[in-house]
Amino acid sequence: MRILVPAALLLALAAGCANNTEPPLSPGDAPSATAATSATAAPGETVLTGTVTAGVEPNCLLLKDGTGDHLLIVKDEKARASLQVGTEVTVAGKPAPGMMTTCMQGEPFEVSSVR
Repeated sequence: MRILVPAALLLALAAGCANNTEPPLSPGDAPSATAATSATAAPGETVLTGTVTAGVEPNCLLLKDGTGDHLLIVKDEKARASLQVGTEVTVAGKPAPGMMTTCMQGEPFEVSSVR
């Protein structure tokens, strides 16, 4: 019983953190999004331009634009290395509002390319 109670509490807390009360955004709904017209953006992707900032958690990068913070999720190491704090960049990809992260800030955005 002693193990069951902490485990149930942990699950309840995790479920509460994952509860997103805002409706999911589609790529065209994001206020900072523009139609992807660049050759680096695939059909259906969103293009964002802003300044790269460091997140409060280690290894978390945000893109600040006029509408808020976008948490940059970059799987390609070469693309991630090109994201330097303080620089203005344009990224293409897709918003991932339901994605769980350890960064605790910003709207997750899965980056497919960086300019």
